[in-house]
Amino acid sequence: MALQIHHVCRPISPPPSLTISPSSWPTKQSNIVGEVRRSFNLVKTTSSKTANKLRNLTVRSSLEASGTAVVVGVVTEVDKDTFWPIVNAAGDKTVVLDMYTQWCGPCKIIAPRFQELAEKNLDVVFLKLDCNQENKPLAKELGIKVVPTFKILKHGKIVKEVTGAKFDNLVAAMEEVRSS
Repeated sequence: MALQIHHVCRPISPPPSLTISPSSWPTKQSNIVGEVRRSFNLVKTTSSKTANKLRNLTVRSSLEASGTAVVVGVVTEVDKDTFWPIVNAAGDKTVVLDMYTQWCGPCKIIAPRFQELAEKNLDVVFLKLDCNQENKPLAKELGIKVVPTFKILKHGKIVKEVTGAKFDNLVAAMEEVRSS
């Protein structure tokens, strides 16, 4: 396993007073040695106005196993090709999957709360799967009947399910699986 750093930031235009070339700006993924040090120096050496613009720069860690990165602190969109490799790479971490559709009203309402849950629980992997035609085989394999449906997995196996936009039930089920 190798430690990777993922930078999640909004693109911003550099102010005219900033003389650092764009090639020295942090990349999407970099190793822990050069780019991270350079990105922190960039924030340190800029004016307070520029530093305020860069405050959205967030550093997240991930574990890499067999080429599949497991990211915590964010909700990762998966599809039929990436779901099982990420679940397998999660090892003994709890995985929470949000199965949704684009047209589902309750799915849209619970999505921001699901994101907040991901940001607060850094020992859990949060995934979301759009149950469209392309991902229908995986949705069928996972036994989805209604959206939203939340599947909680441990060691690659589904251990809990919560149907509907029932946030309190989701949190209780996740806590139960985490503590077992």
